Amino acid sequence: MALVSVFEAVLALICFLFLCCLRNKNRSPKSFPIVGMLPELILNIHRIHDWCTETFERCHYTFLFNGPWFAKMNILGTCDPANVHYIMSSNFNNFPKGPEFKQLFDVLGDGIFNTDMDLWRKQRIVAQEFMRNHLFLKFLLMTTRDKVEKGLIHVIDYVAKQGLVVNLEDIFQRFTFDTTCILVTGYDPKCLSLEFPEAPFSKALDDVEEAIFYRHVRPQSFIKLQRWLKMGQEQKYRKAWEVLDDIMTKYICQKRKELDTRTKGLVSENGEDGVDLLTSYITEEKPTGLKCDDKFLRDTILNMMLAGRDTTSSALTWFIWLVSRHPIVENKIIEELQSKLPAEETKKRRLFNAEEVKDLVYLHGALCEALRLYPPVPFQHKEPLKPDILPSGHPVHPTMKILFSLYAMGRIKSFWGEDCLEFKPERWINERGRIKHEPSYKFMSFNAGPRTCLGKDVAFLQMKAVASAIIYNYRIHVSEETPVVPAVSIILHTKNGLMARISTRWD
Repeated sequence: MALVSVFEAVLALICFLFLCCLRNKNRSPKSFPIVGMLPELILNIHRIHDWCTETFERCHYTFLFNGPWFAKMNILGTCDPANVHYIMSSNFNNFPKGPEFKQLFDVLGDGIFNTDMDLWRKQRIVAQEFMRNHLFLKFLLMTTRDKVEKGLIHVIDYVAKQGLVVNLEDIFQRFTFDTTCILVTGYDPKCLSLEFPEAPFSKALDDVEEAIFYRHVRPQSFIKLQRWLKMGQEQKYRKAWEVLDDIMTKYICQKRKELDTRTKGLVSENGEDGVDLLTSYITEEKPTGLKCDDKFLRDTILNMMLAGRDTTSSALTWFIWLVSRHPIVENKIIEELQSKLPAEETKKRRLFNAEEVKDLVYLHGALCEALRLYPPVPFQHKEPLKPDILPSGHPVHPTMKILFSLYAMGRIKSFWGEDCLEFKPERWINERGRIKHEPSYKFMSFNAGPRTCLGKDVAFLQMKAVASAIIYNYRIHVSEETPVVPAVSIILHTKNGLMARISTRWD
């Protein structure tokens, strides 16, 4: 009976805290004794990104989240461009990702997204050199073209002819997974096919991302308990890690064997078609300061796969959804694509090469606008090395986590205007008809400062190739029965997929 009474008392306390949170919805998050602001966070976890946006608006773009006293969850959240610029650029060296970031993302090992200081700098220099190599760029163009023509269009045509409802987000993920795997490892997993085969690597990445998100909003003691009991998100995380390791080990062994065979002259070397990153790392002759053993290659592959598969597919999903809801934008994109064609070739089925879409201003603006509203990586965090004071006047110290909300940064009226929630590609076009530059600390979808994304050009090339192929040749009819809302994840996926019917445009 005593145990029941205690349980009822705890339950009553939780209900009381939740009611207080509901009554507090028009003010700053309420901090309670012992549990801090955790009740309000739990209450809004299903809509975490919109809740952060509303809270930042009320708190002048920066606020301190107080977690439970025992959990070490105190976080300074900000979407103030002045703070972002200070942290990401002008005082960059005092704000590494820090040991807690590496602990949360431990599956990434010592890869480029998980490291700081000298190890990060060396990896960035080497990766940048490889990605600018003419052989890699040639490989990128060839891979993207082939996957669009022989993979994406083949599947979309079949779906359109059969009148099927299909999850376009799944198709985009399969496309980016295949292309990224080819570019990084040289091997094609062929997930984008009519059979829609299971992709263990891709599924494991999804499980890892979900578990990492919940690590951000749960006390460390709870995470450790789940890990010890081998249950919940941590057990799913461990199993997904094992799947990823097994597959990457096979890729690395296969590549070493293949290169060893080539070195012995049993297979003629042919670099005319370009070269993948894994081959570049293994065969690099110049001293890089990096030990390219199997552990390093494993970490590098996983970091590149996570970035290449998820960010581009997320961006394409939200972009196609937004365009499908704005027929005026859709027509302007089609008109711009037709302007690149001879008159006799318009209003016919057509795929566009990289050169034809590279300088399209309106298409580029529409993609940027989608990235502003729905950034693929909706938040990130830093940890100060030394005590500091941000431009907003907020003090920070080494035991504090600083969190940016990229999602909120794109939805603040004082930054983007009263129409900030509208999808307006014109926002990105200046009076001379060229792309308007927005500073990265305001538009942070490709990060900012020294950590600006190395794959930005690769992402835009692939997004333009896919967007032009789909918008010019097909009509997308998004299902009204399945709401399109953000999922709870470290990547801004949709919760229920982008369910749609597809019809051909030029019958």
